[in-house]
Amino acid sequence: MAESIKNKNIEIVGFACSYCSFKASEMAGSLRMKYPEGVKLIEVPCSSRVDPAFIIKALIEGADGVFVAGCHPGDCHFIKGNYYTRRKIAALKEMFNAFSIDGRLRLFWVSASEARRFVDKVTDMYNNIKEKKK
Repeated sequence: MAESIKNKNIEIVGFACSYCSFKASEMAGSLRMKYPEGVKLIEVPCSSRVDPAFIIKALIEGADGVFVAGCHPGDCHFIKGNYYTRRKIAALKEMFNAFSIDGRLRLFWVSASEARRFVDKVTDMYNNIKEKKK
């Protein structure tokens, strides 16, 4: 039984803002860049629309990791959306640290033209989680 858990594919849920991060993922696909298949993306209008309850629910339902990706600070189409996101994620990470669930949540900024950055960030997260599961 323990062996099947180790060999289980890593699953990561990603919330990506539709104006920047999700466009970067689409561009990565258009350019035939590869990132791990265990990454499932959810398009949201703005990273600030991701309720911490969504992140907790994803982890409770079996996701190995969750990331929130948004526009770079100062470039948000909703003016201050990513500043709110930064505060929410910081508070959530602090709570996760208190429960020793650190390392399973990430926040990063990716503009629409940064397909390579998107792939690198997602792949790095995937590899880190895979290493911790060994």
